[in-house]
Amino acid sequence: MNESDDALPDADSDCLSFTVEEEKKGERLDRYLAAAIPEVSRTRLKALILEGQVMLDGAPVDDPGQKLRVGASLSIRLPEAEPAEPQPENIPLMIVYEDDDLIVVDKPAGLVVHPASGHPTGTLVNALLAHCGASLSGVGGVKRPGIVHRLDKDTSGLLVVAKNDRAHQGLAAQFADHGRTGPLVRTYSALVWGVPDRKTGTIDAPLDRSSSHRDRMAVVRPGKGREAVTHYEVEARFAGDTGAPVAALVACQLETGRTHQIRVHMAHLGHPLIGDPVYGSGFKTKAGLLAPRAKAAVENFSRQALHARELGFAHPRSGEELHFESALPSDFQALIADFGSPLA
Repeated sequence: MNESDDALPDADSDCLSFTVEEEKKGERLDRYLAAAIPEVSRTRLKALILEGQVMLDGAPVDDPGQKLRVGASLSIRLPEAEPAEPQPENIPLMIVYEDDDLIVVDKPAGLVVHPASGHPTGTLVNALLAHCGASLSGVGGVKRPGIVHRLDKDTSGLLVVAKNDRAHQGLAAQFADHGRTGPLVRTYSALVWGVPDRKTGTIDAPLDRSSSHRDRMAVVRPGKGREAVTHYEVEARFAGDTGAPVAALVACQLETGRTHQIRVHMAHLGHPLIGDPVYGSGFKTKAGLLAPRAKAAVENFSRQALHARELGFAHPRSGEELHFESALPSDFQALIADFGSPLA
């Protein structure tokens, strides 16, 4: 449920390549990479630049402040993921539900789910190991004990984690089935640029890794990639400085759960998430259409406006249908409030 149940693979020793777009002209190297590879921290990216792991137009570059030109070719080599077993860390958790088989947490934005390159510590897995001890399921592998699905680092909301292998297999089967024969429900709140033409709709567009930006996902032709289906409903519309609609609060329900699914699908629809540094960067100029208060709020909002607000599934042992809801976090509520009253 990163909106995605299918996590991006660990970077290993991947070499990622990028071509600088028009809207990124003159941007600092470190800021460009931070937006292009949001799963790697800025501190780690700066260290990689200084270590000579970044190539600009085929030559090493070691200045994080290097300004980029349109069409410049960038490549960065990411080191292999830390092989060490994650260690318990005393990181506070917001626990919504817990029993002997599973735990449901309300993940804050900024918390990475499992260790990977750039985030070997300080993750949800480290926190869970401290809270649950050795009871977490090993099916997910040494770096991902108990993890059945995940949320992007900067997406907040509900996440279920298995405590034993039986629970892991039962939950994994429900996510693999996408709730088509069971009670699995996953609903998100998203604040997007513009207003979809239809109040409700379905985006049925397969996803695969982008051929030009390997760190991103993209909509591909039918028959290619993996099936991806998102249902949406416009819940509120907001006006800009001129009184014309400029943004919308949208409920997105996942039928499938692919990497970055909601972020890519809404961008494909022409309505990327506000604050999305990867799929919504081309819409930064839209902030100029906002009233001053909303414009300042958007410019200061440091993540994509996406929250996993509803999660329902069958308990893997008892079969009882469980349902949980999470209120919008304070930063998201404040952002919406700064847009003013919704349009009628």
